[in-house]
Amino acid sequence: MRERLNQDIKDAMKSGDKARLTTLRLINAAIKDRDIAARVDEKGQSTGKDKVEDSEILALFQKLIKQRRDSIESFEKGGRQDLADKEKTEIVVIEAYLPQQMDEAEIKAAVEAVVSELDAKSLKDMGRTMAALKEQHTGKMDFSKASAMVKALLTG
Repeated sequence: MRERLNQDIKDAMKSGDKARLTTLRLINAAIKDRDIAARVDEKGQSTGKDKVEDSEILALFQKLIKQRRDSIESFEKGGRQDLADKEKTEIVVIEAYLPQQMDEAEIKAAVEAVVSELDAKSLKDMGRTMAALKEQHTGKMDFSKASAMVKALLTG
């Protein structure tokens, strides 16, 4: 994934695609920041890790997309469509690095399977249910949709 990102940065520089280049550099910086953070644990002790794994990068990409969606909503409320459009363009670039996303029916099936597997009965079980979903479907699932489905199942 890192090699692809570096090659895409080079290609964007050669083609003069400044918007794409800016987003790719932002992604690269976020990954490097995460790599640095992974070198030490919360106590400041070395973890022995140089880089985060691809699964952690996928989770990072989803976080970046969520941040942009939140920004789009704020910008549109504030009448700043130009900034909202910029965020939408960044989402398209980031999504190109994610695997095929699960559709609504696939998310529902996965949620039902995990709820059944964990024998989740109430909202107290929501945290471990979401943790299991994230462990199994990082990078492929919209967890805001999944969260709403879990909540509906556990309260319904």
